[in-house]
Amino acid sequence: RFYEKVQALHQDPKASVDNPLLAFSLIKRLHSDWPNVIYSDEATENTQALHAGFKEVEQELPGAEDLDGAARALMRLQDVYSLSVKGMANGVFQRAGAGRPPLYSPGRRVSLSADDCFHVGKVAYDTGDYYHSIAWLEEAVGLFRRSYGSWNPEDRSSLEDALDHLAFSYFMAGNISHALSLSREFLHYDPSNRRVARNVAKYEKLLETGTAGGRWAWWRGRGPPPQCCPSPHTLLGPFSPQLAPEHLPHLSCSYETNGSPYLLLQPAKKEMVRIRPYVALYHDFISDAEAETIKGLAGPWLQRSVVASGEKQQKAEYRISKSAWLKDTADPVVRALEQRIAAVTGLDLRPPYAEYLQVVNYGLGGHYEPHFDHATSRKSPLYRMKSGNRIATVMIYVSVPPSSISRPRAWSSVGFRVNSNAALFWWNLRRNGDGDGDTLHAGCPVLAGDKWVANKWIHEHGQEFR
Repeated sequence: RFYEKVQALHQDPKASVDNPLLAFSLIKRLHSDWPNVIYSDEATENTQALHAGFKEVEQELPGAEDLDGAARALMRLQDVYSLSVKGMANGVFQRAGAGRPPLYSPGRRVSLSADDCFHVGKVAYDTGDYYHSIAWLEEAVGLFRRSYGSWNPEDRSSLEDALDHLAFSYFMAGNISHALSLSREFLHYDPSNRRVARNVAKYEKLLETGTAGGRWAWWRGRGPPPQCCPSPHTLLGPFSPQLAPEHLPHLSCSYETNGSPYLLLQPAKKEMVRIRPYVALYHDFISDAEAETIKGLAGPWLQRSVVASGEKQQKAEYRISKSAWLKDTADPVVRALEQRIAAVTGLDLRPPYAEYLQVVNYGLGGHYEPHFDHATSRKSPLYRMKSGNRIATVMIYVSVPPSSISRPRAWSSVGFRVNSNAALFWWNLRRNGDGDGDTLHAGCPVLAGDKWVANKWIHEHGQEFR
């Protein structure tokens, strides 16, 4: 009520001081009315209730690790899809360079604030990644300059903070003159800061003596990180060249029963997409209802995915996803899926000849850098099952991001669009049991929405006569 009263009185600010009665009431409000409201019993009770309510949900809220991970995800999308930082800050997912159509057009365009851009730049800055910190802090400085003097209670940073971090980033990148001009701008807003004043003196001396250029040495050759792969649904590898599909008679589509009674009434829709390595794509492998059931079963058990590291398993930055394992006893849908995989592949999936179904969720910027599914060392945890190496992989696309996202052309010699409910099958090992180096593959960062896949890894033992 008090706020509404003040708002009404300040509709014409000049009138508030012209009228002696309004001038008196203004002075009284500033001296006593506001403190009375701020320190009233009601305000204290409201604050306590607010704190108590926050404490109740605090454990469920994202932590610092989640926030920093989200910032790194934005930088990952920036690199892999060559996105413009200025465009991202304005809510546009557009490749750097003029006149290019956006890769993704969200239904609702949301811009980032100066404080948002500062946080992304600060995450890069704290890890010594000055390539990214410069791009994001430049955007933060520009936005802070435009809004300088207006107070935003949600901001934890300021123009001075952004200038300070950006100046040092440029210094570390070897651009001393720009670091100097930014530091001088900082001192314009905060003349008493001795640390920045010392930096200004240091930068001036470096420029005078001509020793600034040496700092470029570490930066040389360090442009943006290399692109992983252009599509989140592409199998990659150092393949030997393959002829165009029209010149490959073995690349075809067919209805397959694989000699299994299970597939007689509903054959599998098989498309051969690669001969070496052998890669088959099965369309409509699962139904929409089965996909929803799998996501529902896995959802409560999702945990950060781990990778094999020597004899242990651990989290890694090159695999950002959450996963859960489902036994065939978890639900009739999982059991039916296992039977379908066995029928299509002709392989034995009974324990311990195959691993449980792994369901993986890739969220904001979720990705998996190029890797092999099979173990490349006898010390790998995969050998604990005592059923040999992973001979084959079945990857089911439970749901993929919206098809409205336009994707760049694949760099690898195999590239194809995979829709939800499809499945990929490939052999990980050659006939002599050695790992097939051509099965290197990756999951690129998710640009919009999220991606769900289910992996079935089948081992060597039990397949000798199949």
